[in-house]
Amino acid sequence: MDRNLPIGLFAALAAALVGSAWQLISRHGVTTTLGPLDIALLRYGIPAVLLCPLLFGKPRGLSKAPRIALVLLVIGGGLPFGLLVLAGAQWAPASHMGIFMAGSLPLFTAIGARIHKKERVQGLRLTGLCCIALGMALFAVGSFRPGSLSWQGDLLFLAAAMLWAVYSLAFGHCGLTPWQGAAFVNGWSTLLLLPLLWFTGIPRLLGAPWPDVALQAAGQGVVAGVLGLVVYAVAISHLGAARASLSAAAVPVLTTLGAAFLMGEPITAAVVLALMLVVPGIVLASGVRIR
Repeated sequence: MDRNLPIGLFAALAAALVGSAWQLISRHGVTTTLGPLDIALLRYGIPAVLLCPLLFGKPRGLSKAPRIALVLLVIGGGLPFGLLVLAGAQWAPASHMGIFMAGSLPLFTAIGARIHKKERVQGLRLTGLCCIALGMALFAVGSFRPGSLSWQGDLLFLAAAMLWAVYSLAFGHCGLTPWQGAAFVNGWSTLLLLPLLWFTGIPRLLGAPWPDVALQAAGQGVVAGVLGLVVYAVAISHLGAARASLSAAAVPVLTTLGAAFLMGEPITAAVVLALMLVVPGIVLASGVRIR
């Protein structure tokens, strides 16, 4: 067995746990006392400060990386991605975030690989992508309610998943280490965020209850901002972008159960049906052979 496989699988599992926890914390944050920009400041500002020595201490990797890959890293895994997720979390429940983001990631990854590498999707992978598409379509129809704005959040989650697929593919071509990639993405995201904060005024987190700020600082800044990007980058390095996306299979289940247990979100028949199609679809679409 490839020595890289256990490391990659462990990193993928860690990425699933971090991703689910981040979705739950984000939903909690934007529906209580903080806004998207406040949470984004904690999400990118804290890891930018913690990891900035990596950028100044080892600039060689950045100097050799293609500029377009670096730009796509920031767009796909940085501030634009984060703001789409946080804005969507204001309208749609956490279970929607898990299903639409994690479910559509293999779809967008396959599309990106087809455009960039001319990879063909066939056999079980194609079957898996069809299951994902069918599951998300049925979930969208089954969860629609007149007057509800959750569909706006669902569209933003799909857009965010498309950006994350761009990040996954771009990281494979940038030549950076996982830690350098995390430092670069968070550093530039913070610089892009500062002008937005200037125009929007004093952040709400200055007057928010300290337990809410502490929870978001730890969950967004340390767990998601540092650990999340690093473990997912490690998974990509050892498994490839397509196989690393297998970690998304556990995210809808973990997020749905966590939202039900911690936030009281109902597990409806539409959610169960979507999980029954999306989760196996993600496994099949990853292309990983299960022995």
